[in-house]
Amino acid sequence: MKLTNLAASVAVLALLSIGPSALAQGAPNPAGVQPGEYKVEPYHTQVQFSVRHFGFTDFSGFFSGASGSLRLDPTNPVASKLEVAIPVNTAQTTVPKLDEELKGAQWFDAAQFPKATFISTSVTKTGPDTADIHGDLTLHGVTRPIELKARFVGAGVNPLDHAYTVGFEATGVVKRSEFGVKTYVPMVGDDVHLTIAGAFEKVQ
Repeated sequence: MKLTNLAASVAVLALLSIGPSALAQGAPNPAGVQPGEYKVEPYHTQVQFSVRHFGFTDFSGFFSGASGSLRLDPTNPVASKLEVAIPVNTAQTTVPKLDEELKGAQWFDAAQFPKATFISTSVTKTGPDTADIHGDLTLHGVTRPIELKARFVGAGVNPLDHAYTVGFEATGVVKRSEFGVKTYVPMVGDDVHLTIAGAFEKVQ
């Protein structure tokens, strides 16, 4: 996340006014998570993608600006529901020219398909703090089922905005050619590895 100088100053002043002893952190205790309805906290939610680049490196970038909702029931995970949308024109790498290309018609075609969406269809608990999330990913106008492996990171009250927040990490792999994004396959990898940092604030 990029902060303006003013925003950074405000954040620093807020931290100083709270005092180190009063600062809280999310607790990594899944049993203590509050059930309820949550919304995506976009400033700390990112989708990182990585592909094999000409067989030399695993090249990464990320999307930001997510929106969506989470219905969370820690005691009955199968009742949980996740819906997230990501604007594809937020694609960002370390190469500005590539950033613009990714938004164009040869790649994500942000003008015609401005958002990627994920809607969960089932959640299966796999451990005390892990779960498999199956759902439908819509990208580039194509909808296909994918699986995400999620891990609970922590939950608690954010000391800056005082919102009860829960966070997860999720990983998955999708084949971009199955979504019609075929440019430079196989020289640039077909398998796209996803690493997702998801933050959610409770609304009720």
